[in-house]
Amino acid sequence: MAKKEMEVVRGVDLQRYMGRWYEIASFPSFFQPKNGINTRATYTLEADGTTIRVLNETWSDGKRGSIEGTAYKADPNSDQAKLKVKFYVPPFLPIIPVVGDYWVLFLDEEYQYALIGQPSRKYLWILCRQTHMDEEIYEMLVERAKEVGYDVSKLHKTTQTDPPPEGEGPQDTKGIWWIKSIFGK
Repeated sequence: MAKKEMEVVRGVDLQRYMGRWYEIASFPSFFQPKNGINTRATYTLEADGTTIRVLNETWSDGKRGSIEGTAYKADPNSDQAKLKVKFYVPPFLPIIPVVGDYWVLFLDEEYQYALIGQPSRKYLWILCRQTHMDEEIYEMLVERAKEVGYDVSKLHKTTQTDPPPEGEGPQDTKGIWWIKSIFGK
């Protein structure tokens, strides 16, 4: 099946997009622990109105792992929701910048759920403002991902507890989760 050209959402209101998003499903990746649960992202628009502060969190073995970064529009003159995200790794000694694509492939009108991908189709996330998503919506987003060439058999649902953890909880201050993730653990 030929891959349909990947279209992104246009005209995203960054202010409305800000806040907490829970990971409902994603493609497993080396930079997230395999046993991570309650994975979420919190986005905050900086005073300049164009830079987004990113806080990604996940819990693994009862400890919170996190990494902070920034996001910005790949082309400031475009209305396409093609962002670049930048993190410095390792999180315990942030010295190496890592930049990736963050494309909003689908966003509902109420800004309650989103499909996030990137041009190589190696990474995919289904995000929601709530810890759980209606199965009908989930299946619609999976179908959209399939239509633009994603191998959706690689999607892994993320465990989210009810209620989700509040606050920071015990920290993985040594970045052990990050080191383990390099080795696929």
